[in-house]
Amino acid sequence: MALQDKYKELIDAATASGVTNLQIREQENVLYIDGEATGAVKQQMWDIYEKLDPDYSSGDLMLNINSVAGVTEGSKLKVTTSKTNLNIRSGPSTNDDTVGKAARHEVVTLVRKENDQWWYIKTDNGEEGYCFTQYLTPVA
Repeated sequence: MALQDKYKELIDAATASGVTNLQIREQENVLYIDGEATGAVKQQMWDIYEKLDPDYSSGDLMLNINSVAGVTEGSKLKVTTSKTNLNIRSGPSTNDDTVGKAARHEVVTLVRKENDQWWYIKTDNGEEGYCFTQYLTPVA
């Protein structure tokens, strides 16, 4: 089965919900779905993905829906990793040390935006640092 057939429901939902700059491509047996949407639409996309691949074990989809527009300091964000904790880092790069973890579906607070890819967050347990925005979804 072609990956676009396997993830047809996800692609249809992205199109119907108005994901902007939507790009869908297959490369080396991985389907990439990129675009920009509100936090609610991003969460809807992750919910569909979870329904189609409950364990996220197939490793054949990269869902990169960006929802950074309109999010302000102090906003609550939900960790939307596929099944692991989110690394909190000392700097805005994967080369920086991991200084903490935020659990999947944990709600954290945006302290400031470093750029569109890295935000400085704080957990309710007081852990602070940089996280990759791809895995943060604004809580409505």
